[in-house]
Amino acid sequence: MKILAVCGTRPDTVKMAPVVLEIKKHPKEADLVLAVTGQHREMLQQVLHAFSLQPDYDLAIMTARQSLAQITTRALEGLDDVIQKVKPDLVLAQGDTTTTFVASLAAFYNKIPFGHVEAGLRTDNKYDPFPEEINRRLSGVITDLHFAPTDVAKDNLLREGVNPEDIYVTGNTVIDALLAIAAKPHEFEDSRVREAAESGKMILVTAHRRENWGEPMKDICTAIKQIVARNADVRVIFPVHKNPIVRDVVFPELEGVDRVTLTEPPDYVPFVHMMKSAYLVLTDSGGVQEEAPSLGKPVLVLRKTTERPEGVTA
Repeated sequence: MKILAVCGTRPDTVKMAPVVLEIKKHPKEADLVLAVTGQHREMLQQVLHAFSLQPDYDLAIMTARQSLAQITTRALEGLDDVIQKVKPDLVLAQGDTTTTFVASLAAFYNKIPFGHVEAGLRTDNKYDPFPEEINRRLSGVITDLHFAPTDVAKDNLLREGVNPEDIYVTGNTVIDALLAIAAKPHEFEDSRVREAAESGKMILVTAHRRENWGEPMKDICTAIKQIVARNADVRVIFPVHKNPIVRDVVFPELEGVDRVTLTEPPDYVPFVHMMKSAYLVLTDSGGVQEEAPSLGKPVLVLRKTTERPEGVTA
């Protein structure tokens, strides 16, 4: 069976890596072809390196300040070409990225079955998270094999009329990736991060989602300044997303603030160990909402909604 696995960003690659590596262990049953769109560039490359993955196809679609329409059209044309060359029996993609939606659409146009890893997550608000909620729902309409991480996700799919025989509750692949990396020893190269980690009161912050661009991002920065002003023992580490729309707010607001350290986005391995060393995590990321609790770390979600209610419930 020939399987085309598709990913494009750091989060979906982290979560696809355990699946890809497992399939590669069974060459007699499955021939695995890996295609990346390059929707993220540097951050994607970090993860491929961390898991020793070499793509068979790299569409390299990323351009500066690209629009959703540009990502969608370039990825769709590129994946359509790849599918016609590879002629897979199944296309697999993960999560809620534009790459995932496009992979499902390209598979449909070529009448190839599509498998959705991390199926069934919902906020029931089409603009929050934007565009991820609709990416995930549109992929779900096309999906033939729904790999739901939890029973809550399965129930969402059943409510939408998905055939129960097409749903498999698998657990969450991000935890496989996380625990494999967290078990390895690590020393931070950046002395500022090392000191914060050793302080015992390191708060790790990530924020990048579109619904937080502009004024909400400024509010997040204001809250961080209030936290360090009120808590003399706290140190904040904020790896700032590469997107200039994020950086144009965060750097003017927080650069030079005492006990707030702005860093470049770390590779996946050091980021896992940052979470492991944190006292508290503030994030608008979906994956971090799953990863940090799995390391026993409390999380404050910097969003109005979440498609991962299991962590909030727990």
